Amino acid sequence: MRLDKFISSNTHYSRSDARKLIKAGRIAVNGEPVAAADTSVKSKKDVISLDGVRIEPIGEIYLMVNKPEGYVCANEDGEHPTIIDLLRDEANFVGARKSPLPLQDLQIAGRLDIDTTGLVLVTNDGQWNHAITSPAADCKKNYRVSLKQPLDPSVPERFAKGIQLEGEKRKTRPAFVHVITPKKVRLSLSEGKYHQVKRMFAATGNGVKKLHRESIGGVFLDKTLKPGQYRLLTEQELDIIKRNTERGI
Repeated sequence: MRLDKFISSNTHYSRSDARKLIKAGRIAVNGEPVAAADTSVKSKKDVISLDGVRIEPIGEIYLMVNKPEGYVCANEDGEHPTIIDLLRDEANFVGARKSPLPLQDLQIAGRLDIDTTGLVLVTNDGQWNHAITSPAADCKKNYRVSLKQPLDPSVPERFAKGIQLEGEKRKTRPAFVHVITPKKVRLSLSEGKYHQVKRMFAATGNGVKKLHRESIGGVFLDKTLKPGQYRLLTEQELDIIKRNTERGI
């Protein structure tokens, strides 16, 4: 790994900040000052320090976020606040952590619309992200849906067989509806097409009033997290996601 990449991946400094630190002679590798940002380092072998203090490799990061309405699932956005903005505020973090997150390397695994609330997963592990979001993974997502009109009795069967969405060549994969009240349902599906839940109900002549994601891959949103708060996933939760993505649950 390049030295500037290592620094940005394991601190709150950006790649450009890292290059400035290196140029200023504040970075050492195995006790020796280094002047080249493209110096190759091994995170598990080399000791990289800033002003004499070792930069500890952070490793993989897996976060659970309770997304509030009004935030977009993006690293940057010129018009709206983002999930990453929530992570910048240390007051939103629940739990204990040694150092600030390297925000520049984080990826959002499973995006939600700006007006949709609930569980969002964030990571710096690209393979893990792919395992959750790839269409081939068949990773289940569960939503609580408030409808504008009472649910047509034919909808559960139609969703289970797959329905044709406008602009799509193929029908949706089977999705499953659990009726709570005539206007409130839980929906389980394994795809992530653009505005999919809203488009599915629109295809039945109904509209979505509120949408909240409760779980991904068998891991449910922590009910103790207030909107905007986030925490690290537990080892048990990571194991649940691993087993369920492998099994397509």
